[in-house]
Amino acid sequence: MIDQILSYTDKLGKLLAAFKVSMILGVIVNLVIIFVLFKLTDILIHKMQQRFKSNENAESFLHVFPILEKIIKFLIIFFVVASFLQSHGYSLTSLIAGFGITGLAVGFAAQQTIASMFGTMGIVADKTYKIGDYIKINDLEGTVESITLRSTKIRSLQNYLVSIPNDLVANSIVENVTRAHKRRIDAIFGITYDTSNEKIERALEIVKFVAQRHPEVYDDYTVNIEALDSSSINIRLIAYAKTRIYSEFVRIRGEVYFDVIKQFREDKIEFAFPSTTVYMAKN
Repeated sequence: MIDQILSYTDKLGKLLAAFKVSMILGVIVNLVIIFVLFKLTDILIHKMQQRFKSNENAESFLHVFPILEKIIKFLIIFFVVASFLQSHGYSLTSLIAGFGITGLAVGFAAQQTIASMFGTMGIVADKTYKIGDYIKINDLEGTVESITLRSTKIRSLQNYLVSIPNDLVANSIVENVTRAHKRRIDAIFGITYDTSNEKIERALEIVKFVAQRHPEVYDDYTVNIEALDSSSINIRLIAYAKTRIYSEFVRIRGEVYFDVIKQFREDKIEFAFPSTTVYMAKN
């Protein structure tokens, strides 16, 4: 009896040892397979990116490739692990069913994430913006630095990195400033009410001259008396700068402002400031 027990124990030990060895070898082989498939995916994505970069009409699709790469790698891991478990006696059908039930439970707990993923699909389909574009979303504006399955990261004017869920982006009004061919300069110059008629005409001429002579301002500008404000006569300039880049637009607008200020001072035309006139009644 004792000999039989020892014999069974020895066989069981050998079986467990063989199982552990095969399990370890299987894990190593599958890790190698995943590594090779990941490298092939990287090469494929890189070649596709290079092909799309050479096509100007298809550049808007470039930000899709990082998302596509993550999806492919997830599927590689899923199928390799499922195949490994199948080879060791686990039912693939039961595994998929288990993933389905788990996915349903996770889905209820991650509705926001799923909504963001659908928002990402909407952004990609509509070609709303791409990495490097300068955009405005509600009260936020800045440069798009990355687009993931969940969110869009924007570098704001304060140099903050802001992350916005893509479902929020999909339900918001997005202004893509980069795709504008020109940027609008809308300026009001207020002069005092005691300015003579001649100087008012001269002020209009100065604003027109500044807009006309600036090499980076289009010719379709307008200059007129816009309103009689509470303490000023307002002269309004509407013009368009020949740029889509925000920093260049700010520079051009600043140069226009400075030239107007300089010419007004040379011609003794005074800018208005908030003031109140009080009339004292006499008995």
